[in-house]
Amino acid sequence: MNKKIKILLIEDDKIEVLKFNRAITPVLENHIITQANNGKEALSLLEKDLPNVILLDLNMPDTNGIEFLSILKNDEKLKHIPTIVLTTSDNDKDITECYRLGIAGYVLKPLKYQDYERKIGTIIEYWSLNEFKR
Repeated sequence: MNKKIKILLIEDDKIEVLKFNRAITPVLENHIITQANNGKEALSLLEKDLPNVILLDLNMPDTNGIEFLSILKNDEKLKHIPTIVLTTSDNDKDITECYRLGIAGYVLKPLKYQDYERKIGTIIEYWSLNEFKR
């Protein structure tokens, strides 16, 4: 029996959310997608249900991605959740800080939709290979 993979997408840009949902449509039956507009909203969602994987944008209002990561990785109940940064920022300071905080990956959003779709597909496929025990 295939267990559904729970993914928390933290993204404030509605176009990016639509793009993500379109890219994941072919494999949607195996996944449960929850979306938060910022880190603060995501932390509230995490109090109710834990995802298997978090996809995180860095540039958001309220609690940004790095602030969210700091809180997440310092919380005993949450720090084990694999978090992949999905962003347009190729700033070396951002990349270094995210890895220092304990992310599972850092993925730059490509401009071309076909490239975006391929990257999202690869991320989802990789994390779907893991047997989650929750």
